[in-house]
Amino acid sequence: MTEAPGGINSETVSRWMAGAAPGLRQPLEFVPITGGASNLTYLVTDASGARFVLRRPPLGHVLASAHDMGREHRIISALAPTSVPVAPAIGLCTDDSVNGAPFYLMHFVEGSIVFNHADGLAVEPDLRPIMTHSLIDTLADLHAVEPDEVGLGDLGRREDYCARQLRRWKRQVDDGSDRTVPLVDELHDRMTTGMPPQQGAGIVHGDYRLDNCMMGHDGSVAAVLDWELCTLGDVLADLGGMVMWWGDDPRAVGRLADVPTRVEGFGSSADMVDQYARRSDRDISDLPWYVAFQHWRLACITEGVRVRYAAGAMGDQNETGGDEIAVAIDYLLERAKQILDEA
Repeated sequence: MTEAPGGINSETVSRWMAGAAPGLRQPLEFVPITGGASNLTYLVTDASGARFVLRRPPLGHVLASAHDMGREHRIISALAPTSVPVAPAIGLCTDDSVNGAPFYLMHFVEGSIVFNHADGLAVEPDLRPIMTHSLIDTLADLHAVEPDEVGLGDLGRREDYCARQLRRWKRQVDDGSDRTVPLVDELHDRMTTGMPPQQGAGIVHGDYRLDNCMMGHDGSVAAVLDWELCTLGDVLADLGGMVMWWGDDPRAVGRLADVPTRVEGFGSSADMVDQYARRSDRDISDLPWYVAFQHWRLACITEGVRVRYAAGAMGDQNETGGDEIAVAIDYLLERAKQILDEA
């Protein structure tokens, strides 16, 4: 058995997996897929070549509510019978003695992650519109799921989703920033005053975009990934986030300037919104508010990154990197203001 990476006790995890996945052949190989402050993901391969995916919280002291493995496992298990593609869940381990923290196991789904502009260019031109259509249809399918019908009716508070989000991220900046950012306050007040009424409550993914889906070889969504922010609430927040991450604005900087959907063939965000509107019965006339909200929200999140960077908590760093983060925050806030002004 090869040496296991950090976050995996190969002996005890292998023993647990032998019980959870009958037919599994030892020894197992564990290879990290993602790492960092978010939940950790590992590719697990057995001696026969069968592949699985294991998810666990990040290493160190973390808030259990922010990295709830049982919650993620519950969501993908509940959605499995629906038209929303998810990785088939195998089992959940809540015994910390096995691996130091809860984790869950799911089947590996074949496909690829289309993360950045280079990945978008690598997609065959005839598959690009197929990816866009499948991405939007999948989001509409998720938003059409009735939470009570799949056993997720108590996943979270249904009402006042956006109001709670505004309070949460404003508080994070107020409590965690080492500077005053007037536009954060100004936009918060404007969005609070002009907030659209929530149209019912559905399942909100919380971070839905192309690179948070496994895309099949035929261009369709093979599995929606990264459910750690999923809750109940205003589903149009997901659509607003999709528009932001589409990267249509030619002045975009940072990650928004490097998204795959800027490549010719994926279509514009307006095309994407039109398709969603045809699939959903929700009124999207107030969508600009949600797009502005997502820019503001990402600016607040990025401000937290800037503060940790300035404090030396981000590992190797240089002054230029810190400047780039500040530029990205300024862009996001100015873009949010422009969208509200033009709405």
